[in-house]
Amino acid sequence: MSFLAQTVRQVLRQTPTRASMLTGAMRSLSLAPALWQQHKPAAAADDAGIDVAAIAKEQQKECLSICERVNQQVAKREQGRLFAVVHLCGKQFKITAGDIILVEGYWPPTIGDEISLDKVLLAGARDFTLIGRPILEPGLVTVKATVVEKTLTHTKTHFKKKRRKQYMRINFQRSPNTMIRINSIQVARPVDGSSEADKEPSKRLF
Repeated sequence: MSFLAQTVRQVLRQTPTRASMLTGAMRSLSLAPALWQQHKPAAAADDAGIDVAAIAKEQQKECLSICERVNQQVAKREQGRLFAVVHLCGKQFKITAGDIILVEGYWPPTIGDEISLDKVLLAGARDFTLIGRPILEPGLVTVKATVVEKTLTHTKTHFKKKRRKQYMRINFQRSPNTMIRINSIQVARPVDGSSEADKEPSKRLF
């Protein structure tokens, strides 16, 4: 019995030291020093005298110079062959002038209709690329196309059978298709460095 009492006393004496060790460990694992180290470089940058406004102005000048070069290429028709990525009937197509694309499923336009593809996700040439967020500004790039042919797919056979039930069915299906020829892809107006999407939210639904 005395041995048990001695062990209990020893455990009680060692409890404060164990608690202090745990508190020390928790202090070393806390997030405060890490957060302080994350904010420290920003403070050091402020102390070093880095001018954020000057960096923003330089980036704006660089953006304007790039837009100027793109506008010069488009004005002189030196951009080369344009390509684009358009959103049409739930799918995306990479197209260029003269391509023929196949739209699956029912689509209202008839043969000979000239259409304009407005949902242009991306347009590019040899030296530059215009990327939309998610689509380019209305009227910036015009894509003209013509409906060439409206046909049906090859016959698909659907066969169903249940064993020992005298059940057998054969169904045939043909889906409508529309073939479109891309006539032209053009940059309709000059590219502006200050995007209109930043000034006001777009009212178009994608």
